[in-house]
Amino acid sequence: MKVKTLICNGKGLDPFRFADMNSLALEVASEFDVSYAAVHPQLSAEGGNQVLQEVLRSAEDDSDTFVMVCAGAEDARTKLFKQAVRDAEFDSKNCLSAEVCEKIDDSILDRIGERLRKLADSNYSRH
Repeated sequence: MKVKTLICNGKGLDPFRFADMNSLALEVASEFDVSYAAVHPQLSAEGGNQVLQEVLRSAEDDSDTFVMVCAGAEDARTKLFKQAVRDAEFDSKNCLSAEVCEKIDDSILDRIGERLRKLADSNYSRH
């Protein structure tokens, strides 16, 4: 199982108050078994949406690859994912999300770890 992790540093996140976006991607990649982790300033903006779609398309032919987007509020993530997944023709079962809005680094890492454990448990039970 491979997981590509995108972290959005959009409107709901205050990097100076809550999280160090300069080191967060490195912490995620170091702490968890992910293919990579990257931070984007705003995945819901046009350029960010294109990045998300390109990541989804790069994973579409591999049913063992998952894309996890860590972003703000659930309603915004749902809207963003729905359109991006549809446009990229990506299997929505392989797209995960985690809310990281107004969380400090440790809380963000906890949320990501929790989602990855759930994925591993569900993936393990499918095989």
